[in-house]
Amino acid sequence: MARLDAWGLKPEQLPRHVAIIMDGNGRWAQHRGFPRIVGHRRGIQSVRAVVEEGCRLGLEQLTLYCLSVENWKRPPRELRFLMRLLRHFLSVERAELMDQNVQLRMIGRREGLPDEVLAEFDRTAAATAGNTGMTLRLAVNYGGRTEIADAAKRLAEDVRDGKVDPSRVDEALFAGYLDTAGASDPDLLIRTAGEMRISNFLLWQISYTELWVTPTLWPDFRGADLLQACTDYAARERKFGGLPASALAAGTPAG
Repeated sequence: MARLDAWGLKPEQLPRHVAIIMDGNGRWAQHRGFPRIVGHRRGIQSVRAVVEEGCRLGLEQLTLYCLSVENWKRPPRELRFLMRLLRHFLSVERAELMDQNVQLRMIGRREGLPDEVLAEFDRTAAATAGNTGMTLRLAVNYGGRTEIADAAKRLAEDVRDGKVDPSRVDEALFAGYLDTAGASDPDLLIRTAGEMRISNFLLWQISYTELWVTPTLWPDFRGADLLQACTDYAARERKFGGLPASALAAGTPAG
């Protein structure tokens, strides 16, 4: 609470769910004359810092875009390193996630991921399943279009098998077939490295999400940056396609 007071924030002003496109690892390394993999290794420090700050702020959910379905086009050496790094993170950070009462989940296709990575994830997910604090969701081998297509396939199968009446299909029912079923939509989406695009991330879920883009490369992103993003978010008035509350109070006509 003292940290929030120092920034002039109240808990109810904060986003409940923050999603982050962690971009700029390769550029961070290349700017310093290092191989790209050095940037990925440094990026793990940013993950730790953001998780810790998210817990301090009382965020309910934090979703991190770790590996997209398109990222498999990268050089094999870099991909092998990313898989080793992910496996190492899942193992080494397990105790820290327990200490911070964080529950770990994953979204994305399991098919195509190394067995040893999936086994490490399953162990960490099982160990943290009873935690009641922030939910940390890692998007691995994930793509928004792929997620929607897979959900549509599962729904179509249930309709075919007589489990779902087509007349009952609406947005809420369809959302239950997504990888994020049961989760609230992100309130705030952060993208690092200054890129002005969504990159196939949570396409269904971010329909009314507030966007915050920073030129900071992911390896340099820290808790203070997350707090700044949340501060900017708190100053916005979300309308969800309607009119601001102030306009409604004043009787402003629609249109």
